[in-house]
Amino acid sequence: MTAAEPTIVATSGGHQAGRRTRVMFDALVHHAIDLSGVHGRRPRILYVGTAIGDAEHFTSRMTEAARVAGFDLTPLHLFPMPNVEDVEGSVLDHDVVWVMGGSVVNLLAVWRAHGLDRIMRRAWQAGVVLSGVSAGSLCWFEGGATDSFGPELRPVTNALGFLPYSNGVHYDSDEGRRPMTHRLVADGTMPTAHCTDDGVGLVYRGTKLVEAVSEVPGRGAYLVTRDGDRAMEERIEPRRLPAPRE
Repeated sequence: MTAAEPTIVATSGGHQAGRRTRVMFDALVHHAIDLSGVHGRRPRILYVGTAIGDAEHFTSRMTEAARVAGFDLTPLHLFPMPNVEDVEGSVLDHDVVWVMGGSVVNLLAVWRAHGLDRIMRRAWQAGVVLSGVSAGSLCWFEGGATDSFGPELRPVTNALGFLPYSNGVHYDSDEGRRPMTHRLVADGTMPTAHCTDDGVGLVYRGTKLVEAVSEVPGRGAYLVTRDGDRAMEERIEPRRLPAPRE
């Protein structure tokens, strides 16, 4: 079972501390599973931790979170080499891909070295739901502001470009991201930006934004567009998702 059309869920959330585990999947991950259309069996989620160097401790936490949620999780590691023989077959065998945050610049370089950028596009076109948090959101767009190069935010302009917009993540919790996003859009470095506060996700069918959703009350999503030499910001009120049962 796959989504009816190419689907991306780009977020600044998806995880929270669990009662019995270090991490549990929050409503945004569950929503990505729902959008895949899977039913009658345990959902299959592919966890990709390239942006944090395939850190084993976090792979372990995500595996435990999936067990609690009732999902079957497979980690795709690229360090020190791919942990599966057939990377493309493994990606296509899952309902949802969840990409962890970290360094989007490093993620893009490693994915391209292994051809995973092309594999992800084929999976997206085949109906595998692509999703993720922070770097795992930004990667699907044209680019956006990132701290991949150091503490000072800088633009990345060579992301995968499946979605023809730029992306702003952690829009409410990192005070530098809003002004930098406005500057990048105003001077034409980046196209229209689609931005999320922490706990908010954006759902795309094909390349069309169809809905903003949230696992946290009071948070927002935003469109930042260019008007002459200025940036204009419009808030989108997200639909609140039901909390997952623990």
